[in-house]
Amino acid sequence: MNKNILFILLLLQVINTQAQISVERLLCDYQENPIGIDNKRPSLSWQLQSSQRFVQQTAYRILIADDSSLLQKNEGNIWDTKKLLSRQSLYIRFAGQKLLPVKNYYWKVMVWDNRGNVSSWSHMAKWQMGLLSTGDWKDAKWIGYNKLPDSLRLVPAIDNAGDKRWTEGADTLPLLRKEFTINKQIKKATVFITGLGQFEMCLNGKKVGDHFLDPGWTKFDQQVLYVTFDVTSKLRQGVNAIGVMLGNGFYYMPGERYHKLKGAYGYPKIICRLIIAFADGSEQNIISDQSWKACPGPVTFSSIYGGEDYNATLEQKGWNEPGFNDNSWRQAIIVNSPENLEAQSAYPLKIMDEFRVQKITEPKPGTWVYDMGQNASAIPLIKVEGKRGDVVKIIPAELLDDSGLVMQTPVGTPVYFKYTLKGDGVETWHPQFMYYGFRYIQLEGGVPENKTNKNEVPVIRELTSLHTRNSAPTIGRFTCSNELFNRIFKLIGWAIKSNTASIFTDCPHREKLGWLEEAHLVGSSIRYNYDIATLCRKVVRDMMHSQTVDGLIPDIAPEYVTFAGGFRDSPEWGSSGIILPYYLYQWYGDKQILEESYSMMKRYAAYLEKKSKSHLLYFGLGDWYDIGPNNLGPSQLTPEGMTSTAYYYYDLTILSKVAVLLHKNEDAKFYEALSEQVKKAYNDTFFNKQTKQYGAGSQTANAISLYMGLANVADKKKIIDNIIEDIRKHNNGVTSGDIGFRYLLQVLDEAGRSDVIFDMNSRADVPGYGYQLAQGATSLTESWQGNRISSNNHFMLGHLMEWFYSGLGGIKQAKNTKAFSHIIIRPEVVGDITFSKVSFLSPFGMITNNWEKKKGLFTMNTKIPVNTTAIIYLPATIGKSITENGKPILNRNDIKFLGFEEGKALLKVGSGSYLFIVK
Repeated sequence: MNKNILFILLLLQVINTQAQISVERLLCDYQENPIGIDNKRPSLSWQLQSSQRFVQQTAYRILIADDSSLLQKNEGNIWDTKKLLSRQSLYIRFAGQKLLPVKNYYWKVMVWDNRGNVSSWSHMAKWQMGLLSTGDWKDAKWIGYNKLPDSLRLVPAIDNAGDKRWTEGADTLPLLRKEFTINKQIKKATVFITGLGQFEMCLNGKKVGDHFLDPGWTKFDQQVLYVTFDVTSKLRQGVNAIGVMLGNGFYYMPGERYHKLKGAYGYPKIICRLIIAFADGSEQNIISDQSWKACPGPVTFSSIYGGEDYNATLEQKGWNEPGFNDNSWRQAIIVNSPENLEAQSAYPLKIMDEFRVQKITEPKPGTWVYDMGQNASAIPLIKVEGKRGDVVKIIPAELLDDSGLVMQTPVGTPVYFKYTLKGDGVETWHPQFMYYGFRYIQLEGGVPENKTNKNEVPVIRELTSLHTRNSAPTIGRFTCSNELFNRIFKLIGWAIKSNTASIFTDCPHREKLGWLEEAHLVGSSIRYNYDIATLCRKVVRDMMHSQTVDGLIPDIAPEYVTFAGGFRDSPEWGSSGIILPYYLYQWYGDKQILEESYSMMKRYAAYLEKKSKSHLLYFGLGDWYDIGPNNLGPSQLTPEGMTSTAYYYYDLTILSKVAVLLHKNEDAKFYEALSEQVKKAYNDTFFNKQTKQYGAGSQTANAISLYMGLANVADKKKIIDNIIEDIRKHNNGVTSGDIGFRYLLQVLDEAGRSDVIFDMNSRADVPGYGYQLAQGATSLTESWQGNRISSNNHFMLGHLMEWFYSGLGGIKQAKNTKAFSHIIIRPEVVGDITFSKVSFLSPFGMITNNWEKKKGLFTMNTKIPVNTTAIIYLPATIGKSITENGKPILNRNDIKFLGFEEGKALLKVGSGSYLFIVK
């Protein structure tokens, strides 16, 4: 009996020990249970949970099997790392047996920690490989309805509407279908498919997946993305049918209606491989070839810029289902094959929100304007009832003119959608291959429900706005006691959501292009809000494919068009090719991106060196849209060459660090020496030693010089004083533009002058965020003034969001560390703010910091994830009472008091949850 009790006690002790740490959120190449992985050495990561404090992983063991039953028996026939002594829990490169295309792999992890705890095995995770070579497509062909003549191919695109090629060519938006028979029990079915420019696939009459605008936009002559779907549940024994509808996207841009560009890679086409694995171990492949049928579809016009038309009278009921009579359809034709098919790994676009009508007006007889309440990237959805052949015209816009009609002039006109009714009760429709940035919808040819309908036009039973964006999960939260700041957070947030597609776009209407400065400047804000790791990796690949032979990284990527007039070669934009890969390494800890990017980075630095004059660069757009005496555009307040040379220097310092990380020591020495030469030339040319001003003393000139390390340490305080003096001189207003504003905020925050940031942004009477809100903006605008001649949905000035998290909320990453392995918690208690709540899912786990100032007490709840450490800054001076969880902070094993610094108490802590109170 005593032995049994002893055994039970020992068992309970083991269970309790194991429960102290657990393994969660297993990721393969940044994703949970992904399908379509075409990386032959994917990276594996996980997060840890523990109820104890100061917990660090000391070892791990990974098991990978190609059969889940083996893994259940703790057997890893593909890879068994055994117990490895290591703190690493992020981006462990696969090093097991060769991975095979299409195959499923199952994995799990257990860990050991510094407290003597051993976790249980994690839950079982899995991934499915994609197609790793051309041969893996099993002779699938690119097929279409017709083929673009070589004489009409227009790559790169043109932006001159006077060019005679503007109106050449006319495409057909086809439907394609294929029937096939299944005679065995299905175990698993996977489809690998892409369609250019965009596709929507159905199986047996039902849409496959919930994506919007697949595939992601790329430089199609160098890279095309394919999409992978598990379609096991959509197939059945007997006859099945695939149906695919195609749109144009950026692959083909017709010349009608509004156009920013006119380009033609080819007419719409698809490639597809459906592999069906049967229970008996055999398989069946359905591939795209000439056995497929094709015909024109009901989408009669598709333009990524100009809109979309749909004629419901052309619908063919059952066209995507088995048994449809397609005798009148013609055989699909084999068309040209784009190069380099790669798996789409970034999160797809999806419909994420729905807005309903807030107000309806009739500014002129028969024309109705719907106010949806929010300016967002979206598509209109209508439910309409009327006679066959009636046409409803839908015109979207951000703004209204003085007469109450929609106004598209600032972002390009005309843009509209047309729907032709089939006359079959209430019909529901929304565009499938185009989205737009709008708040208002102007309706012509119809009448809202319950309104007088003398002309018997179609009745709009319902109209909604469907917001579409990249479906990256939300990983950050912010709120504070200042309602204006909460509104600014939302204002910036809507611009970010509206411009996070398969690239970071500048705006969701006029251009939809990937202007690169936004990726590295506003990316620092976005990464607090959304999981953008896979999207940023795609942007890096876009830059690789867009880089020219001589090393130039153009201002936009993918580069569909070669813009003239200085809009192609700005170092502030092109330097994203060096900055963004390094930031990704810092944000997520993935060294692989540096290895992949290093050649691009070196070539761009060599390009800049070649174009420099005495180590200075005198070209580029500079501090775009800064506030000066002239019209908005290129930099006005900061001399030519300053920001471009500052970026050149910054690029070289980054390259020196990257070279060290990649063990390229000679390169590191070269870039370090060259950067010192650039720094000397910069200071000799632009720095006034008497006034301690850079250039003419603009906010941007001084701030960028400090941020990028060009200023001498001895001059730093005086330069900061000059910055603050300039801000005060402008009535606490901003003059910095697209390039300089982030650096202005960062320099002020780092100097402990978030009070100045508060003063600049907690108002509505000078150009800025509050000013835009006061004018009715619901999304961040292109100009500080929120003018009506620019885009009213732009996220290039959204840098205050980073300060909400890192300054006001206090969550920062320690310098020279990666992935928030070492955290700084330093909230800035400024102005009239009485509380702030922030949370952020870092690569290691959730970081939270909630503080409140009330009745003489400062209270802060902080959570630090396992496998990380943190330095905590509390607003306290000598003599203040500081407790954690009700106990003094001194002489404790779980908290190390480091002293006082500039009005703050410094503490070092490990993982765990903490409650600090300062009296």
